[in-house]
Amino acid sequence: MAPAPHQPGTRAQYGIPRAAIVKVPEVTVYFWAVKLLTTAMGEAISDYLVNDWNKYLGVLLGFVVFAVAMFFQFRSRAYSTWLYWLAVSAVAVFGTMCADVLHKVVGLPYAVSFVLYAVLLAATFTAWYRSEGTLDIHSVNTRRREVFYWLTVIFTFAMGTAVGDLTAMTFSLGYLASAFMFLGALCLPLIAWRFGASPVATFWIAYVLTRPAGASFADYFGMPKDISGLGLGHGPVSAVLIVLVAAGIWFLKASGKDAQRPLAAVPEATPSHYSGAGYGGYPEHGYMQSHTHRREDYRQP
Repeated sequence: MAPAPHQPGTRAQYGIPRAAIVKVPEVTVYFWAVKLLTTAMGEAISDYLVNDWNKYLGVLLGFVVFAVAMFFQFRSRAYSTWLYWLAVSAVAVFGTMCADVLHKVVGLPYAVSFVLYAVLLAATFTAWYRSEGTLDIHSVNTRRREVFYWLTVIFTFAMGTAVGDLTAMTFSLGYLASAFMFLGALCLPLIAWRFGASPVATFWIAYVLTRPAGASFADYFGMPKDISGLGLGHGPVSAVLIVLVAAGIWFLKASGKDAQRPLAAVPEATPSHYSGAGYGGYPEHGYMQSHTHRREDYRQP
């Protein structure tokens, strides 16, 4: 009796799903550049809404925009440059607010909020891996994996905000020193990857570190001089960063450099077919071209 065919949208035998649509961008230097800009923009906009406008209405507005962006991102059937990066931008703003509220409204020290979000992030990674057998973003092609992915993203933004403020304020390093410290730390996963470390692990380490790096630069330009900033103001810094982020997203869309070719697995796939040899867990050159894909294979598990 022949075995039953593997159902699209479910986890394959070796942790590689058969679903066809990967709703995340290609990981390139352009990805990291726009990611850093969105982290800085999210910090600046959040600071403007919470500190310069109204902290209660600001958080409410941030949540509404976040919810709307997530709705359209999950509703889409394929990767969209504008939808994805607008969702990331909304997470950048709301994730910053999540960390700031715990400190400024609840009164928790930065160290406590950092530990809290670190635990939530670790729990998300653990649940994701136990459920799907992989943390590779190239496998984000089912609804359940999308949920894990975006939970991870929001917790990285919240934790990154807390750790950036922790080093700048609690440890008295200042915003600029913190920014360069985290920017330097970003080189470590890149070097580790070049020497053969896990591409999936190094991707997520770098992803986490972009948050405090970008946020610290935004704080340096926007915060008052008496707390180690340049004092340019959150409003002007937000405006400049919005323009830069929009330009970056337009470039990605126009050039197609973020286009991600979907990965489709076959039932007889074995671990030797997919080694994750690429920064961010991408397959070896030629793997994706050797597999066909169908748009309709993207379904909820």
